[in-house]
Amino acid sequence: MGGMANSTDTSTKTAPQASDETGRNANRSTTPGSEGFKEFIGTGWAEREEAIPPARAQAAFAAARRAKVSAAFGGIRLIIPAGDMKQRSNDTDYPYRAHSAFAHLTGWGSDSEPGAVLVLSPDGDGHTATVYFRERAGRDSEEFYANPAIGEFWIGARPSLAHVAADLAIETRGLADFEHVIDAVDTATLVLREADAAITDRVDHARIRFAAEQALSTNAADTPFSIEVGGDHEPDGELARVLSEHRLVKDEFEVGEMRAAIDATERGFTEVIAELPRITAEVRGERVIEGVFATRARLDGNDIGYRSIAAAGPHATILHWTRNDGAVVPGDLVLLDAGVELDTYYTADITRTFPVNGTFSPVQRQIYEAVLEAADAAFAVVRPGAVFRDVHAAAMGVIARKTAEWGFLPVSAEESLEPENQFHRRYMVHGTSHHLGLDVHDCAQARKSMYMDGVLEPGMVFTIEPGLYFQPDDLTVPAEFRGIGVRIEDDILVTEAGAENLSVRIPRTADEVEAWVAGATH
Repeated sequence: MGGMANSTDTSTKTAPQASDETGRNANRSTTPGSEGFKEFIGTGWAEREEAIPPARAQAAFAAARRAKVSAAFGGIRLIIPAGDMKQRSNDTDYPYRAHSAFAHLTGWGSDSEPGAVLVLSPDGDGHTATVYFRERAGRDSEEFYANPAIGEFWIGARPSLAHVAADLAIETRGLADFEHVIDAVDTATLVLREADAAITDRVDHARIRFAAEQALSTNAADTPFSIEVGGDHEPDGELARVLSEHRLVKDEFEVGEMRAAIDATERGFTEVIAELPRITAEVRGERVIEGVFATRARLDGNDIGYRSIAAAGPHATILHWTRNDGAVVPGDLVLLDAGVELDTYYTADITRTFPVNGTFSPVQRQIYEAVLEAADAAFAVVRPGAVFRDVHAAAMGVIARKTAEWGFLPVSAEESLEPENQFHRRYMVHGTSHHLGLDVHDCAQARKSMYMDGVLEPGMVFTIEPGLYFQPDDLTVPAEFRGIGVRIEDDILVTEAGAENLSVRIPRTADEVEAWVAGATH
């Protein structure tokens, strides 16, 4: 299981590098450049003692995942980048997050290094896995103090090759050695295109070079040759699909992380409810909701798993309301859609809708209980062997029936459910379920036959999230319905015996929600 650390740091090597702030600020730099300063800052440091850790718990699971990928692409070199930093403005970047496929196959999460690359190189009947990353610079290098993007004075010490090799139980090399991978690229080499545009471009050009060299070596210089480069390169697309589909069924480690992410999210929701007096006192109370939950996400995990939706009053009818700048007014409902992302990147995705003053009005309760009935109907069909799209169909049956009973549809519920009609979808245009895991919308590049038309298996985790949304200016509904939005979203695990609602402890019936709010605010 132990990994290997090969090569030492040489900061003068040419290699792909993480974003470098130096060029963005050259005209205002005050970094000393004298030889005396360089000599002084490079000396007088205590010996660094680094404890080599045992392999992290996820390492064995990541190795098993790589073995499945290796079996799917025998004899083909695979390049899966983590991705680099992304610029927010001038010399500031967005918080770094490695690509989910890289994290899945290495077990490296929030502590991963920007610009790292996983390479699976053909080796006999399988592959040798190597993680390339920019290794620690010596204190005698200028990078140590002068590079704000990766210098130790600026961002802290980076891990050594030996540390990461032991931690992930995988071979590691310096990023400078990635040049040898590029040199070995052939037309069969595959790259995860979306992860790192710069690396994808280099692989594309290396393919062209290899094809040209092959043509010349066969004395066919006058014979036209071509290779598809850029765009939607189909072989690369197959790699992305396979990596996505392999995440459809979660292993034991992943299920444990999902439970932990949901537990943290439950704490975040409870803390939001407890802050309702402060929330209602602020002009932009939705921002307080967002901030309270984000604090819990940072305390218990890496960050929020996606931009939180803290939608009060009519904002709850806007499906992806993330501006979160409105007031929270007693008498209105709040729709909170949020999830904690752990340091391993696994995220929850949960929605609760609650009355600000602790009591649903009759119409609010009527809508809420209809949505809850739809959610329960969807949950009832979840079991191994069921088809994923049937979860949505079950929820839609209730939504159509309720909106027809209320007189909102121009036809009966049965007629509305016909594919050529779908009038009830005016009040719920989104889907009922999506897979969940490392991405909030996980496995999105899986084939339709594996996703919407896929058969449910134990270990799958997905949401059930029906809703009803009546826009403030919708004249097809009575005035008392307008401006009300309700969504109830839970995270579901398919088990051998059926299904488990992982988020069921978070109050979800109307009576439970009222008691929850009353208990936290009184």
